[in-house]
Amino acid sequence: MPNTIRAAITAVGHYVPDTVMTNHDLEKLVETNDEWIRTRTGISERRILKQGATSDLAVPAVQMLLKNRGITAEELDVIIFATVTPDMFFPATACVLQEKIGAKKAWGFDISAACSGFVYALSLGSQLVQTGAYKKVLVVGADKMSSILDYTDRNTCILFGDAGAAVLLEPSADPSLGIIDHKLYSDGSGGDYLYMKGGGSLNPPSADTIANKMHYIYQDGKSVFKVAVVGMADVSAEIMARNGLTGADVDWLVPHQANLRIIDATADRMGLDKSKVMINIGRYGNTTAATIPLCLSEWWHEGKIKKGQNLVLASFGAGFTWGAVYVKWAY
Repeated sequence: MPNTIRAAITAVGHYVPDTVMTNHDLEKLVETNDEWIRTRTGISERRILKQGATSDLAVPAVQMLLKNRGITAEELDVIIFATVTPDMFFPATACVLQEKIGAKKAWGFDISAACSGFVYALSLGSQLVQTGAYKKVLVVGADKMSSILDYTDRNTCILFGDAGAAVLLEPSADPSLGIIDHKLYSDGSGGDYLYMKGGGSLNPPSADTIANKMHYIYQDGKSVFKVAVVGMADVSAEIMARNGLTGADVDWLVPHQANLRIIDATADRMGLDKSKVMINIGRYGNTTAATIPLCLSEWWHEGKIKKGQNLVLASFGAGFTWGAVYVKWAY
């Protein structure tokens, strides 16, 4: 592999639906209240896609990205689509997206790593670029979480929303900029605490799986929180140590938006002031694979991310899966 080739993010895009579900709206569906939700999660509202599928969240995000970069979809080489709410089991949502945007020359695949899906996909995509085989790799994170939520279960329905976001990876013009390092983990023993049991080969769809609400997300919130608050902070600190970074060197922490307390704990472990942390969980809730690229796109469009800045992307999700990526911003 040529040492001079490094993958860089060269464009970003995002999309959030127009329909807003506030905490007060949830009060009408489940026993909860605005103060309880905000105090425990930091969430005030989330967006819901009323009509359409996960690919429909990705299309406008990718179109924004392509417009920003000044290229057409036919110039894309690869599509990596991170999601736990694919349009269907197969074909891959990457293939559905390819057809919808007209990326006729691209091949693609889906990746399922829950809330860590984007950092997994970004790490894979960067290595495809680094081989020299591909010059334009589209990495998408999108989830229609409302499609797998039980709105009578306050443990889950208060947390999640719908969104799509994407980044474009290309060879960096400056080898000192781009995706510098990544560290990924998984631990299958965590599968009992966050899952959706129905619909796969273990529990194929049936009247019983529907009656037992097995097609909805289940989460043991306390157990997940205990591991996530340590895992996301630890891997963030690890990626900093591996690259000789201190809190003063990091311009932005881009954390998965699952819980404000987990985000705060990660920032504290890294020695970062909250002003250096991208946070939009209050407006969107947890959009799973979309949270990190959604932050990147919003902050870039607001002119807050500058060329040469150090970014640490960190996530934790079902599996368990977790990881961090060190990015030196290239545009």
